[in-house]
Amino acid sequence: MRRRNQRAIVWVALGLLVAALSVVAAGCGGGGDGEASTEIEGLGSSLEEIREKAREEGEVNLVIWPGYAVLTDEFTAATGCKVNTKDGASSDDMIALLQSGAYDGGSFSGNATVRLMATGDVAPINTEFITNWDDIQEGIKNQDYNSLDGQAYGVPHGRGPNYLMFRTDVVPEDTNSWGVIWEDEELERYKGKISIYDDSIFIADAALWLKATRPELGIDNPYQLTQEQFDAAVELLKKQAPYVGEYWPGDVVKQIQSYTNGDSVVGTTWPYQYVQLTAANVPVKALKPKEGTTGWSDTWMIYSKAAHPNCMYLWMDHMASPEAQATVAEGFGEAPVNLKACDLTKDPNHCDTYHADDETWWEDVYYWTTPQEDCADDDDSTTCMTQADWKAAWTEIRG
Repeated sequence: MRRRNQRAIVWVALGLLVAALSVVAAGCGGGGDGEASTEIEGLGSSLEEIREKAREEGEVNLVIWPGYAVLTDEFTAATGCKVNTKDGASSDDMIALLQSGAYDGGSFSGNATVRLMATGDVAPINTEFITNWDDIQEGIKNQDYNSLDGQAYGVPHGRGPNYLMFRTDVVPEDTNSWGVIWEDEELERYKGKISIYDDSIFIADAALWLKATRPELGIDNPYQLTQEQFDAAVELLKKQAPYVGEYWPGDVVKQIQSYTNGDSVVGTTWPYQYVQLTAANVPVKALKPKEGTTGWSDTWMIYSKAAHPNCMYLWMDHMASPEAQATVAEGFGEAPVNLKACDLTKDPNHCDTYHADDETWWEDVYYWTTPQEDCADDDDSTTCMTQADWKAAWTEIRG
């Protein structure tokens, strides 16, 4: 099943689902006609009142992916809200940080957003208070990783692929397949110099390789795996593990350093590291391999008990503006979701390079989401492995 057809899901059993959705309804004040209320305690009832209250709040505390908060001085000057940020190391880390109650919201990927919506840790938003909402690409809105039951739970930020990256002075420059990190001969060739993302979501990357090379397994969605499919992916990862030189965390500096000094020569990466390495003249190449890849479409979301909800609303709107979208898209190396940003990038070809308006390019990019028991399909007799299963398996893989 394609990422666009996935239903809103949770990562725990059905009993917890019912309880979690009850929390959403209670925490958000309930909603008529089956819709969740967008009311948050202390939030202004109009855009004018939100702006007034934001100046009284004076700050906003954010959990972010590295490099995601941009034009903060300009935002503070315009709104009176000082921006305080905390970089997250992984989606699990960012969920824990938000649940601490110390933050007003943050930027989250699909393997976090689904869980946060289900537990009520984030609140649905009133898009009438987001002045840039109408400029966001329609194909990015109302997706299962940013909405629930037709209600928007955040403001889309940007999207990007998880690249295959390699040093061209070591790995052949015409390499265009994930086989370079999975096949036996390649593993031997680059033993100890392979760099892999350290998160259970990487099981999906193994499943994507199996989807291409073992069709008899019947893998369709790399995030929704039956026991047999899951076992095959875990077995593949265990075979790969002895050859991995580093498992890089969300702290991207470690991977940048390892590629710079040659300790790593091939592996998975985000566009951000590639941008930094090429700027430093490190001989690397990054691409979407012929088998397709996993990826992310991130969303700014507000904590349901935010201490500074008005500043957070203005921040979400700020990050959807053409100016902020252009800045973060170039800085991180991603496609903006407000295409007005394309006229503002320093590189006039940025949006073409990152396929911002080319939906066909994204058809084989599988955005991060949360593994679920019901397989996100219409066949209730099929059972898939849950987020808890993935985390337990990753702990075993990593040793």
